[in-house]
Amino acid sequence: MNKLIEKSETSQSRIVFPGDLNDHDTLFGGKAMQWMDEVAYITAIRYSGKKMVTVTVNEVYFLNPVKSGSIVQINGRIVKAGNVKVLIGVEMYCEEMITGKREKAINAMFTFAAVNHENKPVRIK
Repeated sequence: MNKLIEKSETSQSRIVFPGDLNDHDTLFGGKAMQWMDEVAYITAIRYSGKKMVTVTVNEVYFLNPVKSGSIVQINGRIVKAGNVKVLIGVEMYCEEMITGKREKAINAMFTFAAVNHENKPVRIK
């Protein structure tokens, strides 16, 4: 694996609190997407060393519900890197605090682009 890609991998853990829930008492999808976009953003900046912006979010799969009191781990890694854009795979895993049972909850692909101070595309390398 490319050392720069490996070095850019990002992992973040959080606890799901009652204020993060929807009316089904599971993690609100918008909150999950916010956390995943943050991890993707950090991954993109670590890789590029440039100002980055979210271009698209594709292939979002909500696989398993996440309940209050769960620990979530969000992992981001570069899947493909181009001259201006990077594709980042982000996975969210859910872990029950007491039992330690762990399963994948959400999977998504984020595309980020490098931009200058005028938000115009620039080359990463």
